[in-house]
Amino acid sequence: MILDLYYARRFLGSFLLVAAVFLSLILLVDLIEQLRRFSDSDTGLARIFALTLLSAPGAIDKILPLLMILATIALFVAMARSSELVVTRAAGRSGLRTLVAPLGVAALIGVLAVTMLNPIVATTANRYQRLSDIYRSGDASALSLGSEGLWLRQGGAEGQAVIHAEDYLHERGGITLRQVTILGYGPSGEPNRRILAESARLGDGKWILENAKVWPLASDLNPEHRARTHSEMTLATTLTQARIEESLGRASGISIYDLPATIRELREAGFATRSQEVWFQSELARPLFLIAMVLVGAAFTMRHTRLGGTGVAVIAAVLLGFGLYFIRDFAQVLGENGQLPVILATWAPPVAAILLALGLLLQTEDG
Repeated sequence: MILDLYYARRFLGSFLLVAAVFLSLILLVDLIEQLRRFSDSDTGLARIFALTLLSAPGAIDKILPLLMILATIALFVAMARSSELVVTRAAGRSGLRTLVAPLGVAALIGVLAVTMLNPIVATTANRYQRLSDIYRSGDASALSLGSEGLWLRQGGAEGQAVIHAEDYLHERGGITLRQVTILGYGPSGEPNRRILAESARLGDGKWILENAKVWPLASDLNPEHRARTHSEMTLATTLTQARIEESLGRASGISIYDLPATIRELREAGFATRSQEVWFQSELARPLFLIAMVLVGAAFTMRHTRLGGTGVAVIAAVLLGFGLYFIRDFAQVLGENGQLPVILATWAPPVAAILLALGLLLQTEDG
């Protein structure tokens, strides 16, 4: 038990060290990228640094498997050089038994990544997108889907508009809202008009409203007396179909706790939900994939340095880890395209990676 705690502490220390190094590099590189991206605006350095901090959790979340395999390599190479692995084997403990503590830490990190890091990434990603839009154009668009319908908020030089639709259709020709209510605000923030329309179809830089009735809102006017009816009218917008689809379908911006309800609502609304389903299952399978990364790193580095070839073994472990990462992403793409069942596309790669790494370890240990 004491030896297991020792291995767990050493592995956690290696992981935190590797994560700190990569976090520093990510912050530096992303800060330079943000400075380049907002070079044409008057965004200050403090705001750009805040954007960099908001994007950091998402970057760490993406490279978590790489951090895991590098931490494993760092741990076992250091222990091989100090002959701790030799002493452990001489005491009667096999290599597979030595891996129990690091695998337990990897599983715990995977569970924390799913239950804690995932909501943090979703929140910071949404906040980053909102602030980025504000710094670029002076306002941000917002979209919300709930049981009461679809809510949109758009802004521009003429002011803002809040759009509510009881239903919407996602067709090849575009997005069409049904039973639409629009409340327009002027640049000063005062409401200036209210619009009711049977439908609103998203065109190129505009909403095309059909059978719309417009009430001007002013303190000295009778809205009903000045109301006008239009069989067709247009309303300028900065929203695009791709932006709306991305907001509705971007699973990375949705917490794993909210993802099942979002999938259900999108399915009821007629949107394809395979990408969200694949994302949800891949997040649940993440602890297994991190365990596979530990096994891959250990399979190539749990050997004494006197045998030579440590550098080649490290490179082989990293390359195999990248290969498994690529295969996992490729399987997820096939799952999103419908060429593989969702469960097979998300759970088969980590399970296969674990079996492959176990085979390598058994070959190394037992010959």
